[in-house]
Amino acid sequence: MSIRVVLADDHGTVRSGLKALLERAEGIEVVGEASDGAAAVVNVRALRPDVVLMDVRMPVVDGVAATREIVSEGTAAVLVLTTFDEDEVVLSAIRAGAAGFLLKTAEATELVAAVRRVAAGEGVVAPEVTRRVFRELATASARNRPAQDDQAPAQLELLTMRERDVLIQLGAGASNSRLARELGISEATAKTHVSRVLAKLGVRSRTQAALVARDAGLMDGA
Repeated sequence: MSIRVVLADDHGTVRSGLKALLERAEGIEVVGEASDGAAAVVNVRALRPDVVLMDVRMPVVDGVAATREIVSEGTAAVLVLTTFDEDEVVLSAIRAGAAGFLLKTAEATELVAAVRRVAAGEGVVAPEVTRRVFRELATASARNRPAQDDQAPAQLELLTMRERDVLIQLGAGASNSRLARELGISEATAKTHVSRVLAKLGVRSRTQAALVARDAGLMDGA
């Protein structure tokens, strides 16, 4: 079956370009478009796509608020488009539950691969975003950890040893296939473990789980 995508960007030319690019790829179908976050939420409710490709700077309702609503309703996975200088926006989108973050300068092959990974239930973060955002998060956490993150250490106690191994892999940004190889399990089992880890930690995305791993010091020496 095709991967169903909704495009959310306030520039019509950008949406047209993204649509042409994605629909050249086999197995991807753009089923809807939106010029602001409010329209994106409405379209996603009606169309039930697999992935929303979400701009962050939009009128009426911005991409972060729209992402928060879409993720909370469980109607689609969100892949955020960002520029290199929008770290604070990316941090907000992480907390809103976005599954992935891609730079607007990404090559066509990167964009298609990211859509496929997010549709498959994996996370994807552009390397440039990863380095800067995790550094900023570490600084922000040391300065003033958000109240919702205070429960993370206690929630870690709920994880089995295997699930801790899975969390460490998530902290390293591993895909399901890499996670399966590293732990010697099948991809189906890896997906099951990831779902359980997210549920036990009370987080919405692999990226949020990765932040918990790093915040708890699980990545020290990993």
